[in-house]
Amino acid sequence: MSQKDRSKLLSLVLRHEPEKIGIELDDGGWTSVEGLVDALASHGQPITRADLVEIVRTSDKQRFAISEDGARIRANQGHSVEVDLGYEPAAPPSMLFHGTVAKFVDSIRAEGLSRQARHHVHLSATRDTAVAVASRRGRPVVLEVRAKEMVADGHAFFVSANGVWLTEAVPASYLVFPTE
Repeated sequence: MSQKDRSKLLSLVLRHEPEKIGIELDDGGWTSVEGLVDALASHGQPITRADLVEIVRTSDKQRFAISEDGARIRANQGHSVEVDLGYEPAAPPSMLFHGTVAKFVDSIRAEGLSRQARHHVHLSATRDTAVAVASRRGRPVVLEVRAKEMVADGHAFFVSANGVWLTEAVPASYLVFPTE
């Protein structure tokens, strides 16, 4: 199994379907490294502790974290299962970015950005990151989010351990659409 495939498998079980391999996430999204390694092996997907550490260390998007004592692992954000990642409200830059593709623009223009099955809407601090995120699904369309205005109007923002900005929703009135 390639490093990319292992990372995708970890995303699946640490963000969406822990029950698929028989693990449980605590309230903060953490699970035992030893338990994860054992569960993966018993489901025909052997990954060593060293493999996990390498995946966490080299993940381009820093999707995962290992606890300071090395005993637990979790995904940094993007969960569809109920967890409390313990993020405190943070002051975002005045403008954030959201990458999408053209087929969703009309819906977003009408309804804004919603979290869908996730806990939060994910936003990027840079246009380049938003382009990279959207490029996975087709030709990218980058929306600007007037975050400073949202904060002034009472919307809360959080920033994950890997620098992804999170908020509950982005009403369409705070979005700037490309003019092309």
